[in-house]
Amino acid sequence: MGQSTLTAAAAGLLTRELRAMQRELEGYSTESQIWQVHPALPNTGGTLALHAAGNLLHFIGAVLGGSGYVRNRDAEFSRRDVPRAELIRELDRAIEAVESALAGVTESQLAEWYPLPVANRRVRTGEFVLHLATHLAYHLGQVDFHRRIVTGDGKGVGAVSPIELPSAMPIDA
Repeated sequence: MGQSTLTAAAAGLLTRELRAMQRELEGYSTESQIWQVHPALPNTGGTLALHAAGNLLHFIGAVLGGSGYVRNRDAEFSRRDVPRAELIRELDRAIEAVESALAGVTESQLAEWYPLPVANRRVRTGEFVLHLATHLAYHLGQVDFHRRIVTGDGKGVGAVSPIELPSAMPIDA
């Protein structure tokens, strides 16, 4: 039995959000702005990028895909001044992990319990994959807000565009 429609859609959404986060990082005028602390915001763009990548590399890549990735969640929040190019590479690694792991998840696996407890609870795999997509979108919005505040640039980077969905086709096609 092949990949489910839900996992294909989730992989497309997660990939879209990760690419948008890369564009957000590229939208900072300087690398130091990525790490600039603002008193009204709990995290910098760099911290959020590390967390987004680590979260997906762990929960999807390692747990669902068996990639062997070992997460260091504390480092996601404590590392500083990681170069922009390295942050983008980490997001690329997360894209690869998402696409590879979710390609092997079947419809029946989505109805099963996720292999690990989540916040000391059992949750269904399909529901948790959707949670991971909304979690990433939440952090993408935080990076967008951080970038706009520290750069003073109110322009968007084309995040969450429906034309980037894998099934999006021009009406004329």
